[in-house]
Parts: sequence; structure tokens; C-alpha cells
Amino acid sequence: RNFYYITMLRDPVSRYLSEWKHVQRGATWKTSLHMCDGRSPTPDELPTCYEGDDWSGVSLQEFMDCTYNLASNRQVRMLADLSLVGCYNLTFMNESERNMILLQSAKNNLKNMAFFGLTEFQRKTQYLFERTFNLKFISPFTQFNVTRASNVDIGEDVRQRIEELNFLDMQLYEYAKDLFLQRFQYSKQEEHQKNRLKRREERRLLREQRAHQWPREEAAEVAVTEDYNSQVARW
Repeated sequence: RNFYYITMLRDPVSRYLSEWKHVQRGATWKTSLHMCDGRSPTPDELPTCYEGDDWSGVSLQEFMDCTYNLASNRQVRMLADLSLVGCYNLTFMNESERNMILLQSAKNNLKNMAFFGLTEFQRKTQYLFERTFNLKFISPFTQFNVTRASNVDIGEDVRQRIEELNFLDMQLYEYAKDLFLQRFQYSKQEEHQKNRLKRREERRLLREQRAHQWPREEAAEVAVTEDYNSQVARW
């Protein structure tokens, strides 16, 4: 079998706020093993942000203050090859080198995927998916601009703090958006070119068809004229 890897990316600030609201309602990832290089991280490598069964009712400030919160830069971490940086062992290399390797790995893996889309561009995502896999959805994608994240009223200082916490995701998203729109424009131009060639071929076939019809019509007219003249001569 051939497996095609695809993914969807989201604006990092909206995605972060959405995860906070999700966790605030009691969601956890306790069953996630976070496997890397054949093992799960130790409690020292990946401490938890809360005590008890879940983090229900967590405030946004508490959510941002936990330095071990996996919500920060989640998109880069989940797309990158963590084995390149020693998995969750933060002492494996210095932080700046680790961040640079993670970001580049995430970009490479994203670029080499069969397909990726952006939640902020639902119709364009649908178009590219259909073009990539030669499939048609029975109904158009819907762009929902009102979400739980959009309903969170935050100030500019909080937004800036979230962007700082997700600085790798912010860079990845800018890269992804640029690549996504390039692919969309290329697919559109390719589609227009194919349609132009198709119309040109249809016109050529139509001209050839008419060219074949005209001699037959002229021959038929001559035959009718000769037949009429012979009848006049008989009269």
C-alpha cells in the first residue's frame, strides 16, 4: 500500500487559545506515550503542568505560565523529527540550536507531505485536496470564522505573549501560508492552461468537421442544379 501523509495547520494564536479552552473543559493527553527513539520521556524530561486528574478550570495566565506546557509550539514539535534533537531531553543541545533544527525539520516534513491545508482557507484547501488526489467532495467546505478561540477577548499584550510562546509555530505558519498560496496559484494557472488547450482543441476539431462538410454540401448543390437543368431541357 501507498500511504499519503497529510495535515492541517492553523493560525498559532487561535490554535493555542482553542487548546486552552479544550483543556479548561477537562481534556487531557494522559494516554499519549510521546514515543521517541523507542521510549517515552521520563517525568524529569516531561513534567506535568497540573496535579490531579486534569487541568479543569485553568486560567489563561496559568496555562501560559507553565514552561512544560506542550501547547506551546505544538505544530512544529508534532511535524519535526524529535530524534534529531534528543527527543525530550533538553540537555542534549543548547536551546537555540534545538529550536533551529526543530523548525527546519518541521518545514522539510511539511513540504514533503502529499498535501497540507490551512483551516483559515477552507475553500482553497478543498480545491488543492481535490486537485492533488483527483477526488471531488459532495459539498463545499464551510469557513467557520466564529470559533471558541475567536470568542476569547484578549488584549494586545496577551496576544504578544502567546506569539512569543509560539514563536516557532509563528515562523512555521508564515512559511506554510506562503507555500500553500504558491501551490494554489500554480494549480489555478495549470487549470486555466489546460482549459485553454482544451478549448483550442475543440475549435480545431470543429473547423476540421466543417471543412469536411463543405465539399459534400457543394457536391450536393451541383447535383441538384444539374438535375433541375435536365428537367428543364426535357420540358
